[in-house]
Amino acid sequence: MADPALPSRKPLFSRLTALLSERRGLLRDYMAAVSGAGGRLVFSLAYFIFLANTLSLADFGVFATASAAGVMLSRILSFGFISALYRVATIRPRLIGTFTGGFILLSVLSLPVLALAAWITHALFFGGLMPLPVFAAVIVAEALLWRPVELAIIVNNGLGSFGKASVLTILGTAMRAGAAAVFTLQADVSLANWSLYYLAANAAVFALAFGFFYPRQRLKFRPRLYWRRLADSLYVAGAEVLFYLQMEFDKLVVLAIGGADLAGIYAVIMRLVDLTAIPIRTFTMMLVQRMMRAPAMLSSLRLRAGIEAGVFAVSTAALCALALVLYFFPNALGRNIAQAAGLVILALAIPGARNLVEYQAELLFARGQTAVRALNLGLLAASKAILLAVLLAHTTEAAELIWSLNAVFAILYLVSAGLTYSALRMPPKRI
Repeated sequence: MADPALPSRKPLFSRLTALLSERRGLLRDYMAAVSGAGGRLVFSLAYFIFLANTLSLADFGVFATASAAGVMLSRILSFGFISALYRVATIRPRLIGTFTGGFILLSVLSLPVLALAAWITHALFFGGLMPLPVFAAVIVAEALLWRPVELAIIVNNGLGSFGKASVLTILGTAMRAGAAAVFTLQADVSLANWSLYYLAANAAVFALAFGFFYPRQRLKFRPRLYWRRLADSLYVAGAEVLFYLQMEFDKLVVLAIGGADLAGIYAVIMRLVDLTAIPIRTFTMMLVQRMMRAPAMLSSLRLRAGIEAGVFAVSTAALCALALVLYFFPNALGRNIAQAAGLVILALAIPGARNLVEYQAELLFARGQTAVRALNLGLLAASKAILLAVLLAHTTEAAELIWSLNAVFAILYLVSAGLTYSALRMPPKRI
């Protein structure tokens, strides 16, 4: 006979079962989305290993920096109208065809601005290191081919089709890794030849994305709808350029001040750091979608602190695991990467701080505070450029540079947190 003084286990079990039942759909969606992140992580690592150990370290540094510039410049495409498509896919999916028409129209109109920005970037940073046609191939691959693939992934995520988005993510990354694998077998492993392989791989992914994965809706053109949202899209485009400027501008500064060899070592370290962000971005993407529907959900200080602690802990643990592997097996990722293997542990705090800055920027996007987000990212980009220039003026020695960057990223995190959470006190903007 059960002791009446003891609490019954049945109500607790029933509550637990009910909670899991309520969250089953969310858990299924998260597992579908994170499977794409896991696949992307595996193939991104393979792509990185093939390429970093085929190109010379200096050529890899130049290519990684050009690719980062391409990612940054790709945000000019369509003047940020991808953000409007994401909101429509999340909230009013029947308008996807109409807003896809707007994306195409604004993409064409943005091409002269994108071309001018690319030419200026080449003249400032790559003139003596990379011929203009090679640089142009990288920019076309990133801005005109891969960025639309990201649109297809974003729209599927907005629709809740996380499985399709995951499959496209995995296939896209796998095809780029396959191109890098084929490139390792070539007699000509120059940067110019790789740019052609990279262009072809991204073109193939583009065809796959819009041939099989993009929602089938009739294209419509309604300019009045687009112009009403253009101001917000421009804020988003500016914020995205500034976001990637503060994320990637360090590579340009290191290349300009430290040269191609230091840029190569730096690119290897930051690429390994970037791999820790892939699982975090899945969580952030799903959180942003929920906040679009319920902007006040993060009003609890305890919840916000818990999320940030979790992001930092997961990011740091991922880097420590990678550093431990490279400590015992320095050649595990290839001979070129082995040159930087001992420096990985010196970047201990960088992944957590970097991923938190990215997470905080997405909070403002979810609440519709795009102008504030653009201002914050501009301040962060300027702060990062100044701090890194000061640091490089004192040292170009790789180990000292990586160690000192922990302090730089910690300062950037504190600046970002102060700006972001001040903005969160303001009411969210409905789009």
